[in-house]
Amino acid sequence: MQTATAVRSSSKNKRSIKYVYFFGGGRAEGDAKMKNLLGGKGSNLAEMTNMGIPVPPGFTINTEACTHFYKNKKQYPAGLLDEVEKNLKKLETVMGKKFGDVQSPLLVSVRSGARVSMPGMMDTVLNLGLNDNTVKGLIMRSGSERFAYDAYRRFCQMFGDVVLGVEHEDFEHLLAKKKKQRKIKLDTELSAKDLKELVAEYKALIRKKTRAPFPEDPRKQLRMSIDAVFSSWNNKRAITYRNLNGIPHEWGTAVNVQAMVFGNLGEDSGTGVAFTRDPATGANKFYGEYLINAQGEDVVAGTRTPHPIADLRKDMPVVYAELVKIYKKLEAHYRDMQDLEFTIEDKKLYLLQTRTGKRTAQAAVKIAVDMEREGLINKREAVLRVEPEQLDQLLHPMLDPKVKVSPIAKGLPASPGAAVGKVVFTADKAEHMAEKNEKVVLVRLETSPEDIGGMAASQGILTARGGMTSHAAVVGRGMGKCCVVGCGDITVHSKDGYFVTKGKKVKEGDYISLNGNTGEVMLGELDLIEPKLTSDFRTLMVWADSFRKLGVWTNADTPHDSKVARDFGAEGIGLCRTEHMFFGKDRLPLVREMILAEDTKTRIKALSRLLPLQRKDFKGIFRVMCGLPVTIRLLDPPLHEFLPHTDKEIAEMARQMKVSKQKIADLMQNLHEINPMLGHRGCRLGITYPEIYRMQVRAIFEAACELTKSGYDVIPEVMIPLVGHVNELIFTKRHALEVATEVIKKYKVKLKYNIGTMIEIPRAAITADEIAKEADFFSFGTNDLTQMGFGFSRDDVGKFLPSYIEDGILEKDPFASIDIKGIGELVKIAVEKGRGAKPSLKIGICGEHGGDPASVEFCYKIGLNYVSCSPYRIPIARLAAAHAALKEG
Repeated sequence: MQTATAVRSSSKNKRSIKYVYFFGGGRAEGDAKMKNLLGGKGSNLAEMTNMGIPVPPGFTINTEACTHFYKNKKQYPAGLLDEVEKNLKKLETVMGKKFGDVQSPLLVSVRSGARVSMPGMMDTVLNLGLNDNTVKGLIMRSGSERFAYDAYRRFCQMFGDVVLGVEHEDFEHLLAKKKKQRKIKLDTELSAKDLKELVAEYKALIRKKTRAPFPEDPRKQLRMSIDAVFSSWNNKRAITYRNLNGIPHEWGTAVNVQAMVFGNLGEDSGTGVAFTRDPATGANKFYGEYLINAQGEDVVAGTRTPHPIADLRKDMPVVYAELVKIYKKLEAHYRDMQDLEFTIEDKKLYLLQTRTGKRTAQAAVKIAVDMEREGLINKREAVLRVEPEQLDQLLHPMLDPKVKVSPIAKGLPASPGAAVGKVVFTADKAEHMAEKNEKVVLVRLETSPEDIGGMAASQGILTARGGMTSHAAVVGRGMGKCCVVGCGDITVHSKDGYFVTKGKKVKEGDYISLNGNTGEVMLGELDLIEPKLTSDFRTLMVWADSFRKLGVWTNADTPHDSKVARDFGAEGIGLCRTEHMFFGKDRLPLVREMILAEDTKTRIKALSRLLPLQRKDFKGIFRVMCGLPVTIRLLDPPLHEFLPHTDKEIAEMARQMKVSKQKIADLMQNLHEINPMLGHRGCRLGITYPEIYRMQVRAIFEAACELTKSGYDVIPEVMIPLVGHVNELIFTKRHALEVATEVIKKYKVKLKYNIGTMIEIPRAAITADEIAKEADFFSFGTNDLTQMGFGFSRDDVGKFLPSYIEDGILEKDPFASIDIKGIGELVKIAVEKGRGAKPSLKIGICGEHGGDPASVEFCYKIGLNYVSCSPYRIPIARLAAAHAALKEG
């Protein structure tokens, strides 16, 4: 890791730290290896400069200046401004212009640049250095008064918004008013006079809102802009993005100060965004968009509809040929798909940025497999190129192609997949409704970085404006959200809560369906189907399996779930929850009859009627999982969960059971517990009512023996839940062994089986050496272990956990990703003690953490045999396990 501490000079009295790195004139002080110090943008600008690619010169203020800024009450480190001034002089020499000069003004951009890409999350200022005097020099240099005042009004708007905090919409209102007065639609139709008037109006607005004049001193503008970019590291949208993507808050951002080149000089100039491969599909074709006579923000803002990059071959063939040559050179150099930003000034091409391109999961898989076949990367690199969490995007439903659809509108298919939900028009509303578990589709005129939270909360995104590289498109693809942009068929009235398309009025709360593959928008809730995985996906998973050492099992309670999991590559069932089988309409009355029983004999009679149903359940699962282990957890929840809750339900149960409502009410009162999660449940039920567990064990072994006689290879594993003391396991295991032995003897078959326990109580982890002597296996129930270890109620934690994460008390939700320092330490203790007492002890994990990549890596490191997760997390766990092994290697 490159840090600023590596670049120091010493003298007798002091040591100075280098904070500013120059690039330009054919050489740079940094390179791509210095990403942590110079940020992704800065290190790549330096790398391209060293490669001889045309890059506007500039300098980068490193990330350590940013961390100092935050650690010292937003004060710069000593000497930083002197370094900035020194490098500004260098830039003036290279460009042959002077900062603040009336005759030949140097204008610069000020951009953020974290070590990982955070598109649109932080701030940018363009055309910095303009004032009422330097704009005259720009007119003389360019020969175009209109261009100069267009640049000036853009600078006033950006500076006013980003640096001074004046609302973007206030400037847009003045711009719209001016176009309405002139009876025109496009910004490009405004005259030099119009733009000059807008500059004056923008400055008046700034004075009114800030109670201070617009700063005319270019050096003051630069200092304030650097402040603003550093400060934008901790704006709300950047914090939200980092939380969503697991980016550490302490990293900070670099600041890139770069000479301006202008794509809005006229018809021989332009700007664009391109990808070396299709970021949506992964196809190996040059992909992107551009605008003639525009600046960079015009392409992503969605205010004008851009042209596909292929059209540039007709508009500027020489420039296009050079751009193609450069993109191929960059992809070969970085050995990954690149996201490029470029500007053309008077038919001269400049690269403003290259970075590893954001891509959909579908594209990530295809690009990884294709690049291995092309010889750019090897299989190990290909597996590591796809983040495990990305695969989740491939495993979600799509619109059923058999259903006839009648689109009410069509836009650009920016991010594949499908989404169904209620229409909402604000990010806040999307987040609010999602918190209530309502599925929503965010509909906007165009999205902005402030919408990040609502975009994350939505099922899909629909915008009226924008192209395939607009904010909504880029962020939607990165999130794996179905996204349709540039849907000109709709007119959005967000304040009034509706949009109109082809005479139809769609109100907030109405359901719509999006097809991210075609860009179609349908009214109502359409059916979704499971996705079909590509041959590239299967190839990648075969490669992943060749590297991983950790087993991947599944949590499944039905034959259907078991089949889905096996198709996804599950190597066994690590958790089959038997209580889920009891809630069926044909079972619940029998369970309630058992609960109502006042003596053992009556209870056994009720259980005997449940037995064939349980046996049938297990046979269905054993058939699907033939040849693989199936771990069945005996009844875990407290009995009151099977009783009714409302007066109407109580009356219905009384009628079915032919007892009085009072008897049921009395039973509910007797079973009521202050804290049921710590109450009469799990093995405590099996000890109090051993006949319940004996029935379940009988059903398991009768099912296993019957199938074994029919030629199936059945491997049952009985798991006893909530054991906290070894004597609980001894007691329940004795009953299980008695029944198993009896049934196997009756069927006269040979059957391999195991009896083990869940480790989900802290005491069990601490005394794992004692428990291991009685168990064939351990399976960590990390949901309950987290609950009991933290003292958090899973049912109530939602009231305060978001604040804990937002305020930095906890880095992550410990129920989503295992708390390695605390709960993880309990797991490690149990593994060490358990294996110390029984070296051959098989150990796995069956909580929700089994499908979380960070938790999977932890499980691998401490030597677990397998992780178990929900069926649709199986590929994620497989890839995460491969990553863990490769990273260790």
